[in-house]
Amino acid sequence: MIQRRSGRAFDDREVPSKINWMGEIQAVQCRSWIWRYRVDNRTHYHLGFNLWIKGEAADRPGNFIVAVSDAQHRKMQFRIGDVVKGTAWPCKEAKHEIADYYRAGRFRLALRRDIQPECTSPPFANLAPPLEVYEARGARMLDQKQWRKACMTCIWANKSAVEIEYKFGKTKRYRKETFCYGPKSCPFYDMGKPRPVQYFGVDYPCLDDGGLDDCCTGHRGQDD
Repeated sequence: MIQRRSGRAFDDREVPSKINWMGEIQAVQCRSWIWRYRVDNRTHYHLGFNLWIKGEAADRPGNFIVAVSDAQHRKMQFRIGDVVKGTAWPCKEAKHEIADYYRAGRFRLALRRDIQPECTSPPFANLAPPLEVYEARGARMLDQKQWRKACMTCIWANKSAVEIEYKFGKTKRYRKETFCYGPKSCPFYDMGKPRPVQYFGVDYPCLDDGGLDDCCTGHRGQDD
């Protein structure tokens, strides 16, 4: 059946449907999206947490990401190794999400991992703190290869959807970037290359070379 929404025809088969999912948590990371404007502004909006799952969602076995709220995380206390069941909706056009599924609910713990001693050295695979802690700490850019290789299980690692104000108020561009909320003294940390932030009418992109990192985390000491 063909219907119309906002002047655009679509097939009922294209409309996302709520799905069931289940799997083992591989990582719990802060869920946020970033607004960039040249190199004058990099604003982090914290939404909740992303669960990196190895399991099965609908007809999709393998690895996928489920977005959850801060309140859901406070209640469920998600940890690496937990096996969780739930429902969620596919993120078809959610530009501020990196998750495969969001609007999750009906959680059920199929297996609770035994509580482990707190990690005192990186990667910090501990229970992720409330969002207020991330907001207070601020983030630094993190090299994507290092994020994937050494930092994936760390609660301070982050991958976010980024919205670039390309032509102010008219045109936006989107991409994904990785960040770190962890201690500045972490031996695994590597900023990576400066990141270009393009803007309409400018032949060469401005580069975020870490100056905004200093603004975001200047209130913290090396071991905070």
